[in-house]
Amino acid sequence: MTKELVYSANLTGVSFLLHELKQVLKLKKKGLSDDDIKKKIIEDNIFEYKVTSSLKRIVPTIIKRANVLDESLQDLILSSPLEIGKIINLYAIMKTDRLFFEFMNEVIREKLNANNYLLEKKDLNVFFIEKAEQDEKLGKWSELTLNKLKQVYMKILYEAGFIRDKKSCDLNRILFDDEIKRQITFLGDTAYLKAMGE
Repeated sequence: MTKELVYSANLTGVSFLLHELKQVLKLKKKGLSDDDIKKKIIEDNIFEYKVTSSLKRIVPTIIKRANVLDESLQDLILSSPLEIGKIINLYAIMKTDRLFFEFMNEVIREKLNANNYLLEKKDLNVFFIEKAEQDEKLGKWSELTLNKLKQVYMKILYEAGFIRDKKSCDLNRILFDDEIKRQITFLGDTAYLKAMGE
């Protein structure tokens, strides 16, 4: 699981980015190394960003997400409908970001298991307060960083389909494709499926 990962506020600059992950996976399929992928994306602006200054920060994170996916999941993202890609991308985010995984596992999973579909601002506040008490480094993060993370978490949930609309914050239960469930279970990662309410 994600225990070996340290808490990070990295998601403030690299939220869902499913389109970007697909671009990286296409380059991986062509046999490019991680260094070559990074170089090509930055030099050729593969993501087609108007401002490319953020690429140096974003690309390593996307490559890291791509690298936690086995070949089957990579193929599923590239060949399946968008909804399947969203779930696999969310799985990759959880695999590479310990704090976000814990948020999914401790807040979203518990709400879905209790059939409580209202995600309130206080749920995020309580989560971050508890984490700040448990981790000295996280406890020193600025209010600005924490607020940005809360916004990014909500944005990721919305883009992954876990929130119906941005204003109401009503949670949605995701229907999982059997192939995704089988593959993630085969990889020994059922904790991530449970964190998504499966």
